[in-house]
Amino acid sequence: MTPARSRPVITRVEVVMPVHDEEHHLGAALSAVRAATEALAQQLPPVATGTTIVLDHCTDRSAEIADRFAVSHTGVRVLRRQFRNAGASRAAGAAAALLDLGNGRLETTWLANTDADSRVPESWLVRQLHFADAGWDVVLGSVEPDSAGMDPELLRSWRLRHPVEERHTNVYGANLGVRASAYRQAGGFPPLCSSEDRALVEQLRRRGFAVTATDSTRVLTSGRTVARAPHGFGAYLRALGVETAAALRSS
Repeated sequence: MTPARSRPVITRVEVVMPVHDEEHHLGAALSAVRAATEALAQQLPPVATGTTIVLDHCTDRSAEIADRFAVSHTGVRVLRRQFRNAGASRAAGAAAALLDLGNGRLETTWLANTDADSRVPESWLVRQLHFADAGWDVVLGSVEPDSAGMDPELLRSWRLRHPVEERHTNVYGANLGVRASAYRQAGGFPPLCSSEDRALVEQLRRRGFAVTATDSTRVLTSGRTVARAPHGFGAYLRALGVETAAALRSS
């Protein structure tokens, strides 16, 4: 399936990453984003990139890690906020990234969203722009829980429920790309503690934007079951773990 309309070529990519006490994952997450931006620069030199890190009520070493990364790399901005809210953090990051862009430049700017406990693949941005330049307004990527320290039975249950497929039905804030003009027209991320990504995509669909899903940009994300958001990915894994354990006991 292809989108029904042609879209302007992307000339700028802005990566947005919310952070809440992620000192154990943030360094690797930022290094992965950096590798993706460097790969984009090599393959599509005219495309400019920027990265916005939103430190949301961080009480650990996350700020130190983010500041050090910003000093070492150009095009990186660090925001400090006290939302304690994933949706508000993502929205603040997107607002800062798009602050000085007029409507014309919004059409040619791409917002790539990920999380501080996740590692994007090197081809992440290149692949997203492949879809964007083919006419898609929204790219829903997939995720894979990191097997390190994860219960093998839980990981097996996850894989059974989330088979590798190109046109999946999942929405993950850790792997979501959207044309900036579409993002603005849909109202941006709502200030929800969880499911802000699904709410945004629902609005984008309602407004008729072209949405596609792919496994070709798969992101490795934390397999922890201690949830940061009340109904987020960690909470889902915890519930799946309880269900898996119950199934094993009854078998």
